[in-house]
Amino acid sequence: MSAVSDNELGDAGQKCGLPTFDPHQTSVAILLATYNGAAFLAEQLDSIERQTHRNWRVFASDDGSSDGTQAILVAYRESWGVDRLRMSHGPRCGHAANFLSLVQDATIDANYYAYCDQDDVWLEDKLERAIRSIASVGEEKPALYGSRTELIDGEGQSLGLSTLFCRSPSLKNALVQSIAGGNTMVFNNETRLCLKLIPTTQEVITHDWATYLLVTACNGLIAYDAKPSVQYRQHGENVIGSNIRLFDRLVRIVWLFRGRFVAYSVNNLEIAAHAFSKIPEQNQVVIADFRKMRNETLFARLASFKKSGLHRQTFFGRAGLLVAVLFKKI
Repeated sequence: MSAVSDNELGDAGQKCGLPTFDPHQTSVAILLATYNGAAFLAEQLDSIERQTHRNWRVFASDDGSSDGTQAILVAYRESWGVDRLRMSHGPRCGHAANFLSLVQDATIDANYYAYCDQDDVWLEDKLERAIRSIASVGEEKPALYGSRTELIDGEGQSLGLSTLFCRSPSLKNALVQSIAGGNTMVFNNETRLCLKLIPTTQEVITHDWATYLLVTACNGLIAYDAKPSVQYRQHGENVIGSNIRLFDRLVRIVWLFRGRFVAYSVNNLEIAAHAFSKIPEQNQVVIADFRKMRNETLFARLASFKKSGLHRQTFFGRAGLLVAVLFKKI
């Protein structure tokens, strides 16, 4: 199926009782990246429609789906009205590039922005809680909301909660770990300006980690919510799943020794370099020290690591980080 543009869709459709989008109230642009997500997409869109915060618009970027994804989006647009859902073509370079193409889209404008996966279910007060958590910052500095998730299976049955992180978010954590899934994240315009410093030619492995890193590097506000805001669906087609099971942790150990953690570090340092003009000097020093440590000899690397304050949030995470430092896999 070929993608359907806004012009092809026209102005048809009833709004099914949804209030008209009001740009004079606190507005949220929901950035929905889709690719062959027909199995669960309608359930996600229904959960967006149930949000207690009503002033939202969905901007869906489809990466060339060949299933019924685009037909579902068209149907919801016809139901909700043209002011509620807009479709566009994705860059077809992976999910992170798809999300960032929406961040970079100059025609999208709102007070806040929310990443949205195609296969989750949002709790009804997700947007309301997120906005309340970061609204005090205004637009003078970056602000980012993220939360725990309730894990569900393909049938919607609960599998438990994601890991609870208890240490305060910080740059020294963000350099080695992302603490909230992108599917929970809501951020303000100053955060978006930081993300827009990433050139479209720059590969980004994980958009959510990049967002957490840039906000902490720029001394922004991170609001981490211990209460889940999203039901995070675990199924065979997940791009990145949870890591609460022993098997998932073992998989990540394999990733570590195959150099995946190194690839993340290199990519994150490249991303931070693009935003150096916005990063305070003391945080530039932290990033430079991390870059230097990665290339030091073993004993110098261990000494630098001990002094650095770099940390992950859990016991297993800290153990994995130490192993990565020992074997120069960071």
